[in-house]
Amino acid sequence: MTTPGDAAAPADLFIIGGGVNGAGVARDAAGRGLRVALAEMNDLGSATSSSSTKLFHGGLRYLEFFEFGVVRRSLAEREVLLRAMPHISWPIRFVLPYHKDMRFNSDTPTAKLLATVMPWMKGQRPGWLIRMGLFMYDHLGGRKILPGTTTVDMRTDPVGGPIDDKFEKAYEYSDCWVEDSRLVVLNARDAEIRGAEILPRTKVVSAERGRDLWTITLRDADSGETFTRTAKVLVNAAGPWVEQVLRGALRQNSAGGMRLVRGSHIVTRKLFDHGKCYFFQGADGRIGFAIPYETDFTLIGTTEADHDQPDQPPVCTPEERRYLIDFANRYFKKPVTEEDVVWSYSGVRPLYDQDAKSATAATRDYVLSLDEAGGAPLLNIFGGKISIYRKLSEEAVDKVRRFFPAATGDWTAGVALPGGDFEWDGVPRLARELRAAHPFLTEFWATRLVRAYGTEAREVIAGADAAEALGRDFGATLTAREVDWLMDREYARTAEDVVWRRSKLGLRMTPEQIAALDAWMRARHDEKASVAAAE
Repeated sequence: MTTPGDAAAPADLFIIGGGVNGAGVARDAAGRGLRVALAEMNDLGSATSSSSTKLFHGGLRYLEFFEFGVVRRSLAEREVLLRAMPHISWPIRFVLPYHKDMRFNSDTPTAKLLATVMPWMKGQRPGWLIRMGLFMYDHLGGRKILPGTTTVDMRTDPVGGPIDDKFEKAYEYSDCWVEDSRLVVLNARDAEIRGAEILPRTKVVSAERGRDLWTITLRDADSGETFTRTAKVLVNAAGPWVEQVLRGALRQNSAGGMRLVRGSHIVTRKLFDHGKCYFFQGADGRIGFAIPYETDFTLIGTTEADHDQPDQPPVCTPEERRYLIDFANRYFKKPVTEEDVVWSYSGVRPLYDQDAKSATAATRDYVLSLDEAGGAPLLNIFGGKISIYRKLSEEAVDKVRRFFPAATGDWTAGVALPGGDFEWDGVPRLARELRAAHPFLTEFWATRLVRAYGTEAREVIAGADAAEALGRDFGATLTAREVDWLMDREYARTAEDVVWRRSKLGLRMTPEQIAALDAWMRARHDEKASVAAAE
């Protein structure tokens, strides 16, 4: 792992922000032969990029806003990403129950068009229109792996069992799941393998713009010490903080603007036994999801509400929690209760502000703004979504490539992330092979390791012939050997980094177990720091 030190030669790109966009740009640029450095003020992926709905999806509802470009790019990316990271991404089928009483959100372009040409429908969301949208969803981006849309008889199909009997028909379509936090870490790791300097827990205090170079002053969060780096191009990929960084640390103005939208989710006990997801449409035109989560749980989301300031920690409010429960209860036969909720989380989506009337209507597209008028170039990244992070990263590096004539062309499509060098449907086979080599592993344990580390799971537990060989047991199959890997290879520093971002084992561990893990990790870190200082 890279640590602060002297760096006489300037970086080609210095990236502010260790979310999915920043890590993606770092990987892309390092792979083109550029000298790259990245600073993240907290843990990698600790904000927006760890609080999504965990989907690589086209955004079915964005079709109602005529966001065809975003949908097409997102759909085209699904299988590209699926092939590159089959351990942390996999296909899922969504079931969209239909009832004639469903209505459009009245603010969407589609609703306004139908109100003009078919006023007698009075806002109804007709089945034929949904099917037409799903036809477009199937064909806009192309598919080779993912199956297309089918119609489901909810009266006979098992997916209808948990759902209210008034829903007699549903449409079933494909999208992909992704482990968002791990996606960020693996991009950062791959960037570092390719030569990038990755500086988590390092805040950009200021950046001075010269004619040819930026001089960046940074502060290490642990020691409080400051140090500097220089760079030919500065990339502001700070997500919700992009404007704050721009006007604060960089002292620059911009015509661009951000709209911060809070999305909250709840996790409940397992609400249904099959492995498919539900896409719910509310009577008011809002949508929601109910997704199988971490084997024994169900994820329900999401809300959309304007969020005032990036430094204001996002939380799932009691009102949002109640809203999500009530939304789900319009569909499920057995009511979801407050007691069913085991965890909640909330994140802030930084959306490009086009003066949309509501958070729901704000665009999910992104804007790359290159400013070179005041000296050394500055690239600001506004907006984006996790499904198109790779394309955003590719286009960002393309935008500054002319400053680096020796840089090679785009390369990331189809290139596996660490541990992803196997077939897109190969997780069960790898898990069986891991159990055969290490018979003490349970099926859950082996599958969890493969889902996290892919082919690198073999290295994580190499040589172990018994669970005891993996060191201290922290609970829920987490051992000292795995924590060592996460600290040494994946930038983890605290228990929160491990059990809520690089995994979701916090759902299975007690507060006492998590506290013991945190104490162990801090002691290990302090010991290594003391040894390094003595050397």
